[in-house]
Amino acid sequence: MDREEGKAAQSPPNLGALLANPRGGCHCCAVTEFLGQVPLLQCLPSSSIRRIADAVLVKRYEPGGYVAREGDPVDGLYIILDGQAEVSAPANTEEENRPDYVLNKYDYFGYGTNSSVHQVNVIAVSKLTCFVLPNQYGHLLQPKTIWSAEETPENHSLLEQILHLEPLEVDIFRGFTLPGAPTFRQALAAASKTVDCLKAVHSLHAIFLIAGDKNLPIIYQVHRARDGTSFATRKVEAKQKGLVIFTLIASFQKDELGFEHQAAIMPDVPPPEELLNLEEIRERRLTDPRFPMQYRNSAAKKKFVPWPIEMRFCEDSASQHKPSLNYWFRARGKLSDDPALHRCVVAYASDLLYSGVSLNPHREKGLKTYSLSLDHSIWFHKPVKADDWLLYVIDSPSAHGGRGFVTGRMFNRQGELVMSLTQEALIRRAKTPGQPSQTPRPKL
Repeated sequence: MDREEGKAAQSPPNLGALLANPRGGCHCCAVTEFLGQVPLLQCLPSSSIRRIADAVLVKRYEPGGYVAREGDPVDGLYIILDGQAEVSAPANTEEENRPDYVLNKYDYFGYGTNSSVHQVNVIAVSKLTCFVLPNQYGHLLQPKTIWSAEETPENHSLLEQILHLEPLEVDIFRGFTLPGAPTFRQALAAASKTVDCLKAVHSLHAIFLIAGDKNLPIIYQVHRARDGTSFATRKVEAKQKGLVIFTLIASFQKDELGFEHQAAIMPDVPPPEELLNLEEIRERRLTDPRFPMQYRNSAAKKKFVPWPIEMRFCEDSASQHKPSLNYWFRARGKLSDDPALHRCVVAYASDLLYSGVSLNPHREKGLKTYSLSLDHSIWFHKPVKADDWLLYVIDSPSAHGGRGFVTGRMFNRQGELVMSLTQEALIRRAKTPGQPSQTPRPKL
């Protein structure tokens, strides 16, 4: 059954009626939602789209009326809200160069032209309503990044730099792999940038197919599987050298009121302020006489680069053989206020130690292992702030056949369950020296 069946009759807001009878926030949200479905605008930060919604003008035309005339100055970006318009070249244009076609809802013109005047005529075919973004607001179409309109990535958290993507075309982005930077978070970022900013991701499912090359960029191709009133679905293919290395399915939902309950209870653990972070733990170990001097000298010589996620573990090292792990975490540095960015950051943080918990009961001196993620699923239950403390509760109920299975829950400081997660990973003993290396490229 379609996920929107069974609801009380609910039609999308009549934007034309709202424009005729504006009612404050309702009008603004409707305009923002419409603009968020225009492909040209979807890669913009949500703050830019909201500012564009405040700046656009409404223009109406009767059938046969000229929307733009050849030679007239380009006065802004025109976006078709309702009706149709025909683009026609001047009569003296050669036949093979005549750009005759029809513009429909969500189509646009007047942006990206190299001329300050219109090169063609645009004529209303039917009653036509357009949004017009005047030229003085053109800077809103050229943000510094996909997450921030005003600031470059260097002014923000390293995580924001990791999750930065370069839009190549509509629904196509380029990202770069970095050590310790799982790429499905970039795929989620790409999917988020093709959905209107009033819809937030509520679930994602990633399947990893073949190992990627961290020295090459990744191309993210987003497929628009569905756009509904309340939900939108995106499929993302991540490609290197023309091969799909993993796929991601993400579902987005517009915020709505509904039934609520929470059976999950946050474990009773010390607050993060009473716990040590990784840097402090390292410093203590370097001076702890219980650790061999050889280990301490070796650790002191290694360059220590802090992760972009700050972690504080709730249990001491005596618990490292349990198939479970609890720790607080938050993003380091300043994050832009885009809610989609915060969900991408938390998705990034979810996999840093996740599958390793399934190896905890099997750890022993001298054991060397390697692991690869096979699939990863996340459900977002409530809004989340990645730069506030979150408690990550991880359990591994099973490992078998070279696969480890883990489940996770994330709670905010108020004890609210904000996310649930599952993952299965390939976990194997590393090959000993002298064994022939026959590691296949495919993961499965």
